[in-house]
Amino acid sequence: MPSLINKKLLQHLTELARLELMNREEERLLKDLQEILSHFEELQKLDTADIKPVSGGTNLKNIFREDELRVNKYAGAGAEAFPDNEDGFLKIPPVFEND
Repeated sequence: MPSLINKKLLQHLTELARLELMNREEERLLKDLQEILSHFEELQKLDTADIKPVSGGTNLKNIFREDELRVNKYAGAGAEAFPDNEDGFLKIPPVFEND
């Protein structure tokens, strides 16, 4: 069976992707792509008529917890150790100076 990808097609694809390959890289990529596509050809030969489609890897419907309001008991902790604060915000020196 002829290969699904050849050197001409690979060159076209590398142009579309704006890739520049050296000859050695091109040969290696061509060989790798031919092997990958041959695996897909093997998979296409499998009879999957009696196989039910799978929509996921688990039967769980919702594995997330419910949202709940929680009060952060540590909010503002350590602010008293900061040299300067105002209305619960920490004041820092300006990062950018106006010229």
